[in-house]
Amino acid sequence: MLEEIITLNPDKWIDNYADYLFNYAVVRVNDSDLAKDLVQETFFAGLKSAKNFEGKATERTWLVSILKRKVIDHYRKINSNKGKAEVRMNFYEGGENEGSWIEERVPQSWNNASEKDIENEELKSQLDSCIAKLPEKYAIVFRMKTIQEFETEEICKELDITASNLWVIIHRARTQLRKCMEDNWFNN
Repeated sequence: MLEEIITLNPDKWIDNYADYLFNYAVVRVNDSDLAKDLVQETFFAGLKSAKNFEGKATERTWLVSILKRKVIDHYRKINSNKGKAEVRMNFYEGGENEGSWIEERVPQSWNNASEKDIENEELKSQLDSCIAKLPEKYAIVFRMKTIQEFETEEICKELDITASNLWVIIHRARTQLRKCMEDNWFNN
């Protein structure tokens, strides 16, 4: 029996895989611009490492594995940057105006819809922080099912898990999120 040798065809990657890789990335990073950048980085990395392609998987599977590493690297980078700059308060920090709003950053009055949109920003920020602390698979499944409202079947197919495994992951993620929120939000 002869094994079919799979060869790379980079000229067709954008046509064949860009949409799939973008959808894959945007689900995991929840930012379309970042997802586009990650797909572009994936294609560049694929071109650089094309000589290492052994043909044991399809092109798409190989590119997805590169993209997975790009996503993981992204989260490692943002989560390990303890010294990343915090957004400075919009106040003067010294002198006679200390504590006053910097004029060009004074909040403008909001209409009611805008106010409702940002009303829970602090809560959302804490929830995002707690989701980021979940194991990667828990965070991905939780976001896909609860936030992005993917169907169970879609998630199971995408992540190659069973429905019962998905619900166990959701339960564990919710339990960890509840504990994190209790420790970091409700007790503050």
